[in-house]
Amino acid sequence: MAHQYIARETGAIISEKLIADRTIALLYNRLREHAPSLFQALTSKRMSGWLGFLHFDLNLPLCHDQGLALLKRMGVDWRECLAPHHSFTSARQVFERQIRYWDCRPMDPDPQAIAAPADAKVLIGTLEETPELFIKEKFFSTMELLGDSPWHTSFAGGDFAIFRLTPDKYHFNHIPVSGEVVDIYELEGGYHSCNPQALIALASLHAKNRRVVTIIDTDVIGGSGIGLVAMIEVVALMIGDIVQCYSDTKYDHPVPVVKGMRLTKGCPKSLYRPGSSTDILLFEKDSIVFSEDLRKNVVRRDVQSRFSSGLGRPLVETDVKVRSTIAIKRPGLAAGSLQPAPTIPQAFRRMMP
Repeated sequence: MAHQYIARETGAIISEKLIADRTIALLYNRLREHAPSLFQALTSKRMSGWLGFLHFDLNLPLCHDQGLALLKRMGVDWRECLAPHHSFTSARQVFERQIRYWDCRPMDPDPQAIAAPADAKVLIGTLEETPELFIKEKFFSTMELLGDSPWHTSFAGGDFAIFRLTPDKYHFNHIPVSGEVVDIYELEGGYHSCNPQALIALASLHAKNRRVVTIIDTDVIGGSGIGLVAMIEVVALMIGDIVQCYSDTKYDHPVPVVKGMRLTKGCPKSLYRPGSSTDILLFEKDSIVFSEDLRKNVVRRDVQSRFSSGLGRPLVETDVKVRSTIAIKRPGLAAGSLQPAPTIPQAFRRMMP
């Protein structure tokens, strides 16, 4: 079955060319059911790293393009890149490219506008209004996704946005809101594909992968004023690492993200190395309102989405640009009006990196 999404800028329905689609079908259907040990090995960190090396480091036959030819083959607009086009000699360099986001990814300066954290295809929803998604646990449950922490209670009944990055995308993640980091921790897991076929086949796939969870308190001076926001960066097949490299100005002087740090909306936060991957945002109940076009697109019935067929209801992705507005603060919500953040148990603090 074809998989389509909607291009936000034009409204066009686009058929996605899914990489290694037949291999994913074999892996997540036959092998998962009939050879579970082999399936587990193929989605391990070692295998994911090996596949990443083959695709992004080793110059395979017929893949010797450089400069403009390489950028074109990977579907990248060279005019956005910070480095000159002739400097790109490998797929990894293209994957880890920096862009002039301050010019080519404009952002609404209104602090109450929530920005997309990545160039990605986004699915939006509400945990309260779409419980069938989580009864089946096709995407995630907050308890599994956030791990053994008290934070899942803060997002009960709230809204979520899932951003699926494909290998051709710009792979720096940017801060969606302004606020203070009240917690950041890493959860171990596998390296499953984020192909729609895999997401439908394997329940709660995102919660099974290695991920970094960052909890941001926006009810601070200069913050976005929408309460707590969870940003979860999830690795996928061929991803080698998530590098935390926050920069206040362009890509200058990157530093690791740590508790107590103030983050400014729109700034680079981290980099995926390399492959495909997923960002997930969780918001507290009644704190935000998603953009109207995203709300209309997600329920369209004229788009062939694999998520729609897999879940028995319309569920359509929209392709968005990093730093573009995906939601706004709910009208009437006063900063600081939400429930205070839960206290982290001392035992849990000792477990955190």
